[in-house]
Amino acid sequence: MGHPAFDLSGKVALVTGGNSGIGLGIAEALAAAGADVAIWGTNEGKNEVARARLEGSGRRALALKCDVGDPAQVDAAFAETVRALGRVDACFANAGVSQKRAALHELSTAEWRRVMSVNLDGAFFTLRAASRHMVERAKAGDPGGRLVVVASTAAVHGAARAAAYAATKGALVAMTRALAVEMARHAVTANAILPGWIETGMTAGGIADPKFAANVLPRIPMRRWGEPRDFAGLAVYLASDASRYHTGDSFVVDGAYTIF
Repeated sequence: MGHPAFDLSGKVALVTGGNSGIGLGIAEALAAAGADVAIWGTNEGKNEVARARLEGSGRRALALKCDVGDPAQVDAAFAETVRALGRVDACFANAGVSQKRAALHELSTAEWRRVMSVNLDGAFFTLRAASRHMVERAKAGDPGGRLVVVASTAAVHGAARAAAYAATKGALVAMTRALAVEMARHAVTANAILPGWIETGMTAGGIADPKFAANVLPRIPMRRWGEPRDFAGLAVYLASDASRYHTGDSFVVDGAYTIF
């Protein structure tokens, strides 16, 4: 039997971008630990497949179509999540997009704004809705909650030809620290996860490129690409009571890539 602090029974978690990749890996881990889970994504077909997988663990699962770059959609989806599942105890702001590779002096304004809209604005809109909900609960005598941001190791190493992407991820780490201080009085923690090179749909093109793989894989001391399931234990920890005094931190999950 596992440690009771890691039991998520009775808790509700929200994972944006939870229909595939790291987000789905996180959602499945939370459901396996006993949480009811809501996932948001823009692809309704993928949403339904993911919802069915989550319900396979015996938990309630909700899948909603939501473009996190649209504040009206975020507020509506959050309200529907609370209506359907009763509350949100842990919010994982995971939805994100990659950048079309380009040197900064060649980067278009449109591409910069597209990446900012999803990766930074989308996380802000999501965390704003979750924070409001958790503050309201705290004022009603029910304090506590978990805010988790999925950033990237691009926040801490030089991500050449990906300045827009890196800028969003660095900003997310800073925003997480601000949230940790702001929300502590409500017994809400805020932490960031910084994935390295993880094998997902977003990275599939690069990983399939022999030249890219030959350049990058030898620089990963673990000598393999990360997988969505590599975030399972950390996600459960961050959503659970075991992490109730652990806040304002950044968890690097990259097989030691950034320190090698």
